[in-house]
Amino acid sequence: MSASSDHRPIVLVVDDEQSILDVVRILLANNGFTAHTALGGKAGIAALSTVNPDIVVSDIRMPDVTGVDLLSAARAHDADLPVILMTAQATLQSAMHAVNEGAFYYIQKPFRNDELLAIMHRAAEHRALRAENRTLKQEIKRRERVGRPVGRSETWLNVLKLAETVAPTDSTVLLQGESGTGKEVIARYVHQLSQREQEPFLSINCGALPESLLESELFGHVKGSFTGAVKDKVGLFAAAGKGTFFLDEVGEMTPATQVKLLRTLQTREVLPVGATDAIPVHARVIAATNRDLEREVKHGGFRSDLYYRLNVIAIHLPPLRDRREDIPLLVEFFLSNGVKSPIKRVNDEAMALLTAYNWPGNVRELENALERAAIVSKGDVIEPSALPDRVVTKTAEQFVSDREHHEPTLDVMERAYIKWVLDAQGGNKTKAAEVLGIDPSTLHRKLQRFEGAS
Repeated sequence: MSASSDHRPIVLVVDDEQSILDVVRILLANNGFTAHTALGGKAGIAALSTVNPDIVVSDIRMPDVTGVDLLSAARAHDADLPVILMTAQATLQSAMHAVNEGAFYYIQKPFRNDELLAIMHRAAEHRALRAENRTLKQEIKRRERVGRPVGRSETWLNVLKLAETVAPTDSTVLLQGESGTGKEVIARYVHQLSQREQEPFLSINCGALPESLLESELFGHVKGSFTGAVKDKVGLFAAAGKGTFFLDEVGEMTPATQVKLLRTLQTREVLPVGATDAIPVHARVIAATNRDLEREVKHGGFRSDLYYRLNVIAIHLPPLRDRREDIPLLVEFFLSNGVKSPIKRVNDEAMALLTAYNWPGNVRELENALERAAIVSKGDVIEPSALPDRVVTKTAEQFVSDREHHEPTLDVMERAYIKWVLDAQGGNKTKAAEVLGIDPSTLHRKLQRFEGAS
């Protein structure tokens, strides 16, 4: 355990004189440390695993096991454990030897109280910094290993930053957003960045099962508890162990199941159907919904006490229409990773349509549209003709303001959309090209063509 501002550093004091142990223990206990003592080197080595100290203070000259021997044992137990050696017969040679063996500091008896305390506080700070550095390195390695969900829009980056902030905690997270916005993607991202990443990630769609079956899946049941219960079943809460349990569409739960979920979150225990003994729950809970639960609470559709239990950390996932600049990135990602086809890219006209469409089904709908387009495209480039009709038709309805074109051509629609993007970007062609997913030179050529056709 590392020292920190809200933790009293644990110190193991080792000496073969009981009077020294008593003096140092009292001094440390009165100055912000938790002190444990061991009489002699053998007892000190044995205490390393039971006390698990943040700092060791040991006499260097003891009859059974020396302080240098204890130092070696301490380093083997914890390489970052600072060890302070003290002796009544200090010499430069013994001091150098102790430091070379890895001692944090070397102090001569008799020592002043303020001198020892100053060294102790430095050792505690050293311990805390090493622990923090180790944690940061682990976090960097974890983030390098875990791919960040695709997107660079400000709204999406805010989602990722909040997810990364809450991931190391055990707080319950509530993900809110329309269907298809990537709530399970973020739930898995939080799990992968947490200390639970090696534990299970289990999920259930609360709206996909009838109440009786959902209860059994969540909490488990015992044999004979109802018709068809031919053997004991472990519920997903218990099966998740110390991992993460993702409750998707939690807003679809019936009032009766909401009560049982609330009890589980309050007591951290589950009672399987038909059982008399509760089972402890250790999993972290992440819930998700496409409903406005706050409004549901006001109208009596969702329990307020359960809502506040779930809504410890709220993350709102924006719809895809509010992060259009991410669409080219998502297209590239899906074509490279998700869609099994030889399709390599989307041409400029098709990308303009994809970026303009409102995507009521959000990222999931985009992925499905690309899979379809990849299948029906004959070459290695996706063109507008390969896109679903709704994408072309709805985009025309959205962006064509020229009322004389009852059924506008693709050229008219593209011109209207590019004009809309330019207006939205304040006339900045570089930013407009980025939103459109095309090179600025391509945009320049299109604008010249539009001017020539006017």
